[in-house]
Amino acid sequence: MNSTSLEKSRIRVLLLEGIDQSALDAFRSDGYTDIEFHEKSLPEDKLIEAVSGAYLIGIRSNTHLTKRVLDHASRLIGIGCYCIGTNQVDLQAAQEQGIPVFNAPFSNTRSVAELVIAETILLMRGIPWRNAKAHRGEWVKTAHRSHEVRGKCLGIVGYGHIGTQVGLLAEGLGMEVVFHDIENKLALGNARQLTSLEAVLQRADVVTLHVPETPETKNMIGARELAQMKPGAALVNAARGTVVDIPALVETLRSGHTGSAALDVFPKEPKAGEEFFSPLREFDNVLLTPHIGGSTEEAQRSIGREVALKMVRYSNTGSTLTAVNFPEVSLPEQRGRHRLMHIHRNQPGVMSAVNTVFSSSGINISGQYLETNAKIGYVVIDVDSDERAESLLLKRALDAIPGTLKTRILY
Repeated sequence: MNSTSLEKSRIRVLLLEGIDQSALDAFRSDGYTDIEFHEKSLPEDKLIEAVSGAYLIGIRSNTHLTKRVLDHASRLIGIGCYCIGTNQVDLQAAQEQGIPVFNAPFSNTRSVAELVIAETILLMRGIPWRNAKAHRGEWVKTAHRSHEVRGKCLGIVGYGHIGTQVGLLAEGLGMEVVFHDIENKLALGNARQLTSLEAVLQRADVVTLHVPETPETKNMIGARELAQMKPGAALVNAARGTVVDIPALVETLRSGHTGSAALDVFPKEPKAGEEFFSPLREFDNVLLTPHIGGSTEEAQRSIGREVALKMVRYSNTGSTLTAVNFPEVSLPEQRGRHRLMHIHRNQPGVMSAVNTVFSSSGINISGQYLETNAKIGYVVIDVDSDERAESLLLKRALDAIPGTLKTRILY
């Protein structure tokens, strides 16, 4: 269950789903050369086989690291999600095995924001259905149902990093921007926070969604909310597929109350090579894109480097800054000393037992870094001992402490 670090050249890194070259460059430039790279995700049986020998794994959204998969990853010390979301990882199972999970929450912000703005313009101009008719040989040269975005109102639901960027870009086009968020937010530019979701839906000519996937946001845009939107208004969803009630959207599109829509995310998304099924395929006035909001070359380069560097830093120093399921500890690099890492359940007596291991051995602790959350504690200990054999004895003693999840000798 517990693992001891090796030389960088012997730490196997598993990268799936065609992660950008920038990630491989970041690992290799730091001395990690045992890299297994796959262009696509792996079936679960092949994934289990691959993770059994990996210390670090990098995935995107199509690879699901379930508890069953993680139970076979006895050497795994860190997971990198080369995207914003981490719902493809069983975060609790990873935490219980002492494995931090890192992601890139901001690197594709601009790419998503630009797609939303582009789709807003296309929907307001009626491009989707005009394009569909042109492909069928029909020539619809008319100003009917074609509008400038200047002077129109954009309603943003979820005013986080992407929502704020969308708002600033929209203002540059001359749009009025209003938003709803469950927290009070500092508005950028001339954007205004309205008192409720209903107020935003009633005001906006285009509504764009930028909320996370939680139990509270599941189907948050349903029949009731769609009915509150202006007749002919447009809906854009580049957030999470579960946020919109698809059957309700189908009905309001058929009735003509919702004028058009653009969706980049769906409740069920096909794997590579599978056919995409959705009742929204019948509508010429709906833009459907295959979850490409963050899929620009610029964003993927940025994400590749950002997540790889977080994983390298954790492997090199034990730093867990920005980990999504782990106590966050920012650590300096130490040389001339040994560093041991102890991950344990957050229960009384563990730290006392940890310190007793060192005091009873007559070893001085030169530095100790501890953070906890509700379930686990993470302590990193620097000791003056220069004998690796002594560190191995310390590790065995730490392994034996009740509540221990994982220990590691860093150097």
